[in-house]
Amino acid sequence: MARIFITGTAGFIGYHLARLLLDEGHTVAGFDGMTDYYDVALKQRRHAMLLQSQGFSATEAMLEDVAALDAAVDRAAPEIIVHLAGQAGVRYSLENPRAYIDSNVTGTFNVMEAARRHAVAHLLMASTSSVYGANTDMPFRETDKADTPMTIYAASKKATEAMGHAYAHLHDLPVTMFRFFTVYGPWGRPDMAPSKFASAILQGRPIDLYNHGEMHRDFTYVDDLVRAIRLLMFEAVPVRPADGRVPEGDSLSPVAPWRVVNIGNSRSERLLDFVEALETATGRTAIRNLMEIQPGEVTATWADATLLERLTGYRPQTDMRDGVRRFVEWFRAYHDL
Repeated sequence: MARIFITGTAGFIGYHLARLLLDEGHTVAGFDGMTDYYDVALKQRRHAMLLQSQGFSATEAMLEDVAALDAAVDRAAPEIIVHLAGQAGVRYSLENPRAYIDSNVTGTFNVMEAARRHAVAHLLMASTSSVYGANTDMPFRETDKADTPMTIYAASKKATEAMGHAYAHLHDLPVTMFRFFTVYGPWGRPDMAPSKFASAILQGRPIDLYNHGEMHRDFTYVDDLVRAIRLLMFEAVPVRPADGRVPEGDSLSPVAPWRVVNIGNSRSERLLDFVEALETATGRTAIRNLMEIQPGEVTATWADATLLERLTGYRPQTDMRDGVRRFVEWFRAYHDL
């Protein structure tokens, strides 16, 4: 069993990953800033459930607080660090871009320094499908250029990928970056479309559909996502190529133990189909408010998960309608609806 340090354990994905690892018997030290970007009570509830496990401990502090972060990592003495914390949200980056630089860039630098100091066996860090930006050639492959970010959120995540590569090269620190694609499921963030749509549909309020609903997303169920992360942690540690040669289709760096991996469901589905799945699961009809596309919004995402499957033997596969049904069951129970 391993000692694992996870940032963002009170968050949606961090909670599910910590739960999976604790169930397997690993020791997990969590770290979360408990910011009020969305309902802190939901974050506290997630942490409270994790704290029921003897193998879990938690520190509440900001990534920018170097002393608190270093102290927490020193206590945990981790073999693996999974960095999931950060300022999320494409649309919020239009309102408060500085939060993304402070948390995603400065905070990630602090995590990398802690990983270097402890010489961890593997550092894994969250990126996003948003880094593909204005790319229109789909499905998105890790070897595609990602030089056209359309928001500060996407740019901050692309910066962390580059920073991770530099640390991998300079310090021989194995680094895996994973790009997430529209994650949804129980305990999801209330600022994301599934929760906002479910709440509105159940309460008879209209839902806002940007670009008149003509959007496509690679919806990835959270259980699939964290299973993929767990497999990457232990079974796909990148190694610097001795001769600088990289297998075709692999995003492994020729000069560093660094790799980027897509984690997606490998299907680009219409947002309107997702809404219809919510209508079926709730037994209600949505009131649709069709709107123009917002600045920085991409109309489609679609992951090529071939590399993930090659490295781990696993590919996310939960059918969107099944995942939506499970999400709605949780949403009704949590909100007593």
